[in-house]
Amino acid sequence: MNAYSAPALALLPAGGAAPELLFLLFHGLGADAQQMRPLAEALRTQYPQAAVLSFDAPEPFDGVPGGGSGYQWFSAQGLDDENHPARVAAALPGFIALVRACAAQHGLAWERVALGGFSQGAIMALEAVQAEPQLAGRVLAFGGRHAQLPAHAPEQVSVHLLHGMADTVLPYQYAVESAQTLVRLGGDVTADVRPGIGHELHPVLIDKAMEQLRTFVPARLWREAMLAAAEQERQQQS
Repeated sequence: MNAYSAPALALLPAGGAAPELLFLLFHGLGADAQQMRPLAEALRTQYPQAAVLSFDAPEPFDGVPGGGSGYQWFSAQGLDDENHPARVAAALPGFIALVRACAAQHGLAWERVALGGFSQGAIMALEAVQAEPQLAGRVLAFGGRHAQLPAHAPEQVSVHLLHGMADTVLPYQYAVESAQTLVRLGGDVTADVRPGIGHELHPVLIDKAMEQLRTFVPARLWREAMLAAAEQERQQQS
């Protein structure tokens, strides 16, 4: 894998202030960092204290004869369900190192880091938090899937799956299956599927992602709150 470069798109807090949150965005197959600009701008509006960075994938797109102007996280030539996990696994070390380096550069703990991806970028984000504990606290996965269904839920990670029902590239059933699997494994997950939307970073899905970031309370926080309330009641009665 080629080395990662600096972010091709960077929206930083005004006045040179240190960011309180970090959003790292990853584009789809054959595209580039600018594909994620609508999501980046929505995040910047909702979280002006955040740094929002979008990167070009490290490999030139090889999906058509002569290549293309965009990039890829891994090759989709001859891709199938059998070789998909191995290709993602081969690309993960550099991807994870990038996330770690960005968090360290901005002095932020992993809980304050969120990954957002579309299509192939969503696959990378989903599989990164499966493979690496304490990498990021949230994942926004648009039009993506797991390379293979998870065998465990990523610990202390909120996963938000967003998909169009008219997606013929990666059908929405993948997102539903992933969500059902993570719920069964005890994970914190939301799945939002919208009709009339294809394989695209659609404004409706972006708006829903912003709502989930504002309102979703991870189950572990509910459990902690309930335990704290029970302990307080016990102490009052003793």
